[in-house]
Amino acid sequence: MSTSCAPAAKETPARWRRWRRLAWLLGVGVLLALLAAAYVHYYLYLPMGSGPAGPPVAAAPFEQPWTERQVLLVGIGDSVTAGLGSSRGNSYFERLVRNPPDEFGDMQGRSLSRVLPNLKTLNIAVSGSTSLHHLEHIRQKLPPQTADVFGLIVMTTGGNDLIHWYGRSPPREGAMYGATLAEAQSWIASYEQRLETMFGEIESRFPGGCAIFVADIYDPSDGLGDPESTWALPAWPDCLAIHRAYNAALARVVAKHAAAHVVPVHDEFLGHGIHCRQFWRARYDSADPHYWYFENIEDPNDRGYDALRRLFLNKIVRHRGAMADPEK
Repeated sequence: MSTSCAPAAKETPARWRRWRRLAWLLGVGVLLALLAAAYVHYYLYLPMGSGPAGPPVAAAPFEQPWTERQVLLVGIGDSVTAGLGSSRGNSYFERLVRNPPDEFGDMQGRSLSRVLPNLKTLNIAVSGSTSLHHLEHIRQKLPPQTADVFGLIVMTTGGNDLIHWYGRSPPREGAMYGATLAEAQSWIASYEQRLETMFGEIESRFPGGCAIFVADIYDPSDGLGDPESTWALPAWPDCLAIHRAYNAALARVVAKHAAAHVVPVHDEFLGHGIHCRQFWRARYDSADPHYWYFENIEDPNDRGYDALRRLFLNKIVRHRGAMADPEK
């Protein structure tokens, strides 16, 4: 009796060992699948969301005309002001001028054409250009105006100085990707002086007065300074330090010019870059955890351009008194 039962006693532990091994492998496989799904969801999946983006814009300032003066709205800068990444009619410059046909309900009637009956436009922004180009664009493409014209200037400048050429070539002025902070010091100083010259050139072209609204430079890394996490760009240890220095230079120049104003794009866009889904990050925006950038990571998408339009418009509203007819 005991002899006939012996084989079964030996087979049972072996069978359980096989089942335990299979269960362990299955558990590891499930865990790896969950980790992979979490990585894709929180690191690679960048949903754009839908609907309005950015701060609200009050309706009251748009109920009456601001001025009967001739106003020239001028766009200066790089691809952001040129509108790369936006669908037709949805760049921030276009949305400033007039509401698109499919405008969001909270922005109906909030545009410059509604309150500036004698508005004209000129957009000299060029995709791919740097601040070195922008000074020449002002000199060559922005003609002097008569004293009855008020200049309303919107600008994005300096961003391409930082990101060109994505580490594919040694860093230099106007294309400093990969530079150390020490190496970039002279280029930062040149940028500051160049901005000063640009503002002076703009002001000289508008004897009737002008207001300059210049965006500070946003950060698609959401404050982490890790461009390598995009799987497309090399690491750049000093990127945030140089980025901060560029924005500080811009702020210093603006502070010297009563007609100039910084549009706070940098802070508004934090939480809407490549880490927008990562709820544990300090800049996570639970109300709108979505990506505001185009597929190239450097320009906005339509929702990003909506946010830009709102930021510029709010700043313009705050300083609209500068447009008043000096004779009244």
